[in-house]
Amino acid sequence: MSRRPKTAQRRSEIVQALLATMAEHGYEKATIQLIAQAAGLAPGLIHYHFKTKGEILLELVKTLAQLAQQRYLALAADAATPQARLQAYLDARLGQGAGADPRAVAAWVVIGAEALRLPEVRAVYQEAIAAERALLEDLLGACLAARGQALHGVSALAAALLALMQGAFQLASAAPGSMPDGYAVPMARQLAERCLAAP
Repeated sequence: MSRRPKTAQRRSEIVQALLATMAEHGYEKATIQLIAQAAGLAPGLIHYHFKTKGEILLELVKTLAQLAQQRYLALAADAATPQARLQAYLDARLGQGAGADPRAVAAWVVIGAEALRLPEVRAVYQEAIAAERALLEDLLGACLAARGQALHGVSALAAALLALMQGAFQLASAAPGSMPDGYAVPMARQLAERCLAAP
C-alpha cells in the first residue's frame, strides 16, 4: 500500500497550518514550532515533509492560487454569458460569504511582502499574478467580443482590476473596518462595466 496519499494529506495540513500562523503572526514570526502546533504535529514531522519554511511558503502560494481558481469555477458553473462569468470572477476574488477566507487574504498580503525580499517567492507570486491577469483578460475580452466591440484596452483594464483587488486585500488585512462593508465587488463591477462600455 502506498504512503503517498498520507504524505499529500500531511503536506496539505502543514501548508494550511502555515496559512493560519502567517495570517495571525506574519511570515517572520511563523516559526516551525508554531506551524507544527497549528498542524497538530511534532516539529520533526514538518521537516520530514518540507526541508525549510520557505518550501512551505512556496507551496502555500500555489495552494492559494488553486483555491481562488476553484472558488471562481464554482461560482461560474452556472454563468451563461461572458458578463456573468466576469461577475463570478469578481465575486470569487472580492466577495464575502461562502468560500471567503479572511485568513487566506491576510496570508496573500504577507506573501506579496515576502515577494519583495525573497526572489524564489517573487517568481512564484509573479506566476500567480500573471495567471490571474491572463484569466481576467480572457474574461474581459469575451465581454467585449459578445458586444461586438474591439478588444482594445483589455490589458490595462485587467491590470487596473488586479490593482484594485490587491489594494482591497491589503486594506482588509492591515486596516480591517476602515472601508465600507462589501464595497469591493460593486466598485470592481462598476469599473469594469464603465470601461467596457466606453467607446
